[in-house]
Amino acid sequence: MSLIEQFHGAAADGTELTAIYAEQPAADVAFALVFAGHGLPRFVHWGRPLAAPGTVLAAYDALRPQRVSGALDETAWPSIMPTQSESWIGAPRLDIRRAGVTPFCAFTVTGIAIRQDERQGVDVSDGVDGAAHTVTQQVPVVTVTASDTEQGVELSWTAELLPGGLIRQRTTLRNLPAGNLPTGDLEVGKVELGFPLPALATEILTTTGHHLRERSPQRQPLTEGRFEKVSMAGRPGFDASLLLSAGEPGFGFEHGEVYSAHVGWSGNSVLSAERQPYTTGLIGGGEVLLGGEATLARGETYTTPWLYGSYGDGLNEVAARFHDYVRSCHPDLAVKPRPVILNTWEAVYFDHDYDTLKALADKAGDSGVERFVVDDGWFGSRRDSTSGLGDWQIAQDVWPDGPKSLKALADYVHGKGMEFGLWFEPEMVNPDSDVARAHPDWVLRPTANRLPMQGRSQQVLDLTNPDAYRYIHDSIDALVGELGIDYIKWDHNKFVTEAVSPRTGRPAVHGQTLAVYRMFRDLEVAHPGLEIESCASGGGRIDLGILEFASRVWTSDCVDPVERADIQRYTSLLVPPCMMGEHVGASPAHSTHRATSQEMRMAMAFFGHMGVEWNLLKEPDEALNKLGEWVAEYKRHRAWFAIDTCVHADIADPAVRVDGMVKPDRSAAFYRFTQLTTSQTLPAAPIRVPGLDPDGTYRIQPLWLDLDLDGLGLGSGQSPLGWWTKDGVLMTGRALMTYGLRPPSLHPAQSVLFTAIRQ
Repeated sequence: MSLIEQFHGAAADGTELTAIYAEQPAADVAFALVFAGHGLPRFVHWGRPLAAPGTVLAAYDALRPQRVSGALDETAWPSIMPTQSESWIGAPRLDIRRAGVTPFCAFTVTGIAIRQDERQGVDVSDGVDGAAHTVTQQVPVVTVTASDTEQGVELSWTAELLPGGLIRQRTTLRNLPAGNLPTGDLEVGKVELGFPLPALATEILTTTGHHLRERSPQRQPLTEGRFEKVSMAGRPGFDASLLLSAGEPGFGFEHGEVYSAHVGWSGNSVLSAERQPYTTGLIGGGEVLLGGEATLARGETYTTPWLYGSYGDGLNEVAARFHDYVRSCHPDLAVKPRPVILNTWEAVYFDHDYDTLKALADKAGDSGVERFVVDDGWFGSRRDSTSGLGDWQIAQDVWPDGPKSLKALADYVHGKGMEFGLWFEPEMVNPDSDVARAHPDWVLRPTANRLPMQGRSQQVLDLTNPDAYRYIHDSIDALVGELGIDYIKWDHNKFVTEAVSPRTGRPAVHGQTLAVYRMFRDLEVAHPGLEIESCASGGGRIDLGILEFASRVWTSDCVDPVERADIQRYTSLLVPPCMMGEHVGASPAHSTHRATSQEMRMAMAFFGHMGVEWNLLKEPDEALNKLGEWVAEYKRHRAWFAIDTCVHADIADPAVRVDGMVKPDRSAAFYRFTQLTTSQTLPAAPIRVPGLDPDGTYRIQPLWLDLDLDGLGLGSGQSPLGWWTKDGVLMTGRALMTYGLRPPSLHPAQSVLFTAIRQ
């Protein structure tokens, strides 16, 4: 059971103290706050539970810095909202203005409340029947109200400790009602929340990237100063760091104390790490607002997105906490097996034809596909990317009413026992479209006479305009009902720049983001069982804001398995693999022209939400039969993959990767060994196998599909590998997690799967 307690006492100098301690014992995480007098609280603990929670009162005297020469009377020790009134001289965390003037706030706490909320969650702890169970879970909640009445500003700060061990916090800012207060609206630019770091957290990990190469890791020291990753394209973007992680030097997936932050918001945002000579580090972030986006009249409020924090011994534990929360938002994922998808994009692109797609559906069904998705090109004048976007009416020249209509294809797909999916890009419009010509006032633009720079011949529709919202919503809603759409691939292909609403004359990214959330929710409520994928040229919009609504993300437009090895690995820091679109594509890959084996392509898609991005009509029977075997094997394990713990091994060799999915009770696991390039050692050095019970004994054996390394053309070894047989070898979990085992010697760009089953 979770715990939240409040304690009272006094500091050594007589200052009245209040402490709050919150704990989730099952998640092995706790945090503590201390209030001194009527000042805002400070985090004084975030990590493993404390044996004596009442001792957190002493943390005030234990951690409070002394006054030092050349500084202010009190040395900076950041509260939950550090301001210059408490000697914070770093980057402003509270960026507000009244009539263009910055008010310097000094907040006084006026209320402290603690409670235990009951919420529905997903429990996978028993690991007995391969299913998740809906349970009632307790969530410790702290709410602090504080105000600066002279400046007319009030804040209400909330922190929650979720069952899986995530901390999340957010603030509501209020322009106080009329009275003897400053007059005028309150303009909000940024409210940046944060988590303090222990002194040992001196290295940070983020990711960078671009289209077709998202989530590329980068490390650097956390030095004095500020590091930030800013997303200002109306979405997180390819370069977005899903997490900003700070920890002891050299922290990895399996080891090292690490603290991570994530902003759960799909619009403009910032993630930051900051340290001053006077303080230890802070990590955090928040939404970035442009002038006019959040202007508060007297009595009005602005609420920040949630800032999430995850603590762990290694990134695997950090990621598991995020996965637990995302699964709790989508309990059906563990009940309904993830349907194997075929998406038509790389099969036919814009070349739509009933007979072709019907034949492709036949091939897909024969290979075990369960969801057939028609991509871009089915509507309006959309024969290429230059026109028709926004005209959400079925194109009669491609899909004429009658026996070869899109409805006929949807019915045929349903008749074969498959679900039917359709591609939309609801937020975008081609200037060469009927809707843009009829409603130029529905297009975001900086001035009446100038459009933003185009991308992919596109502009952005103003979904904060009720008429535009109604048109898009009603168009999609009608087609879902008419065609029996089970699944929407929701794309977003243009940076949202110079995003001003013609209706209000104000920047609209904040409102646009809320409108997208609302439309996801409205469609899913109106059509129970409808699933929506978040796609933004691939991985351009992945965050906990959209993941509360989207049941899947398209991880990257690049399905080259060599590139996907790290794209998927670092996306899984936030997203459970069962919600990551991982597709088997063609060879050579369309995005890179790299040729790879079919085994490599299928192995790299095996742990996620498996799909096919491939024109099966052009493939020989041998390839199709092999695909069918792999799809069938995936189906035997996918119910477990939906609830398994995702693990990655720390490997000294940069040429190899080891990834795994471990059952909740650690009774069995699947692992993937990938040889991306040649290694410095030949054969490759032994690998550690993480995540198992150290005291358990496991049979380690190759997946039967990968048993014949030489026959498949995967292996480069010239003698047999002793354990690579159908019977495998018995080893303890501790041995596998220390010296490990020798992987097979593989050619570059090859991947194989093996299992561990407790005896």
